[in-house]
Amino acid sequence: MSELNENPEREENTESAGAGEQSSEKQEQSGGEGVEGSEQGTAEISKEARTFGMLCHLLGIFTWLVGPLIVWLIKREDDKFIDEQGKEAVNFQITLLIAYAVAGVTAAFCVGFFIGAAAWICSLIFCIMGTVKANKGEAYRYPVSIRFIK
Repeated sequence: MSELNENPEREENTESAGAGEQSSEKQEQSGGEGVEGSEQGTAEISKEARTFGMLCHLLGIFTWLVGPLIVWLIKREDDKFIDEQGKEAVNFQITLLIAYAVAGVTAAFCVGFFIGAAAWICSLIFCIMGTVKANKGEAYRYPVSIRFIK
């Protein structure tokens, strides 16, 4: 009879262990975060802040340094997200300006054309990535950017 009493306890222990394994599997499938954690980051950032953060990155494609600089200077005090994304976009555009200057100087050696093309392609790709992330409410940091403005 002592064996019969022990078995239900073991079954309860194995059932609770199985439930723990299932919840950890769900967390792994969702990227290691709970559902609440993934929604909380975007819920704090307003739609207006996401839009202006997105504009900072998007305008960099069409207006280079001027567009992100204007948006950042006008809207930086309205929201922390706009301030951060504006700084990132402006820093990246200044870095690109330096890359284009180097490409112009080295164009006499036929290397500048490749540097300029590579900088333009990187600009296009990274600005689009920043635009998409900012629109989702996620902060984006350019991988190849000198942080002039902190």
